[in-house]
Amino acid sequence: MQEETREGKIGIFDSGIGGVTVLREIIKILPNEKYIYYSDSKNNPYGDKSKEKIIERCEEIFRFLLERKCKAVVIACNTASAVAAGYLREKYKDVPIIAIEPAYKMVHDYSYDKETLVMATKGTIESEKFNLLYRKYDNHKTTLLECVGLADVIEEGNEDKIKNYLEKNIGEYKGKVENVVLGCTHYPLVQKEIGQVLGGNVRFFNGASRLTVHLKDVLEENNLLSERQKQGKIEFIDSLGKREKEERFYKFLEEEKL
Repeated sequence: MQEETREGKIGIFDSGIGGVTVLREIIKILPNEKYIYYSDSKNNPYGDKSKEKIIERCEEIFRFLLERKCKAVVIACNTASAVAAGYLREKYKDVPIIAIEPAYKMVHDYSYDKETLVMATKGTIESEKFNLLYRKYDNHKTTLLECVGLADVIEEGNEDKIKNYLEKNIGEYKGKVENVVLGCTHYPLVQKEIGQVLGGNVRFFNGASRLTVHLKDVLEENNLLSERQKQGKIEFIDSLGKREKEERFYKFLEEEKL
C-alpha cells in the first residue's frame, strides 16, 4: 500500500493556467513525479468571489484530485491559498497540502531597504493570511496594488491588451520601485513585460521556488517521493474543457525548458 501511495500523483490547481509557473519550478527538482494540473476556467477569477464561494469551489477540486489518486495537493493560486488552505488542512489532515504564498518575506530577507511594489489580486491583498504576513515583514517602503483583471487578461493571452493594461495600471511606478512581488501565479508569465514598463533593474520575487523546496521536504517526511527513474506524465484538465487553454499550458511548460 505504501509503495502504491508513493507512486500516486501530485495534484496542482489554480483558477486558470497561471499555476504553470509553479509547476515549472516543481518539475526542476521533482522530474520523476506524475502530475495532474486542474485549471478552473469555469470559475475564474477567484479574486472577486466571496470567501464561502472560494472555499466551496476549492474543496470540490480538492476532492476531485483525491478521487484521481493524488498523494499530495498543491494550491497554486494565491487567492485560494489565502482563503481556503487553512480550511482544507483542518478538514483533510491526512493529505499533504502545500499552498503558494506571496513572496513578501523574501523582500525582508534579501532586499529589505528598497522601494517595493506588491502586485496581487484584491482577494489576496484583503485576506487575513496576507495581512498577517505583511504586518510582520513590512519594510515601510511598500505599495500594495490590487491588479483587478490582470489575471484575466493574461489568461486571455492577447499581447496588446496585456501591454495596455500594464502601461495604464503600473506605468506610474516606472523608475520608482526596485522590488516587485508577483503575488499571483499568472504574473510571472508576463514578468518581462512588467519589467519593460517599470524600467531599471527591477528585482522580482515570487513564491514558486520556496513552495517547491517545501513540497519536496513534505514528500520526504511522509515517505511519498516517487521511486521511478523516468520522467513522470503531466495531465492537464480544464473545467470548461477549453482546447486553447491546454495548448497554451503545454506551450508555457515547454518554453521553460528551452
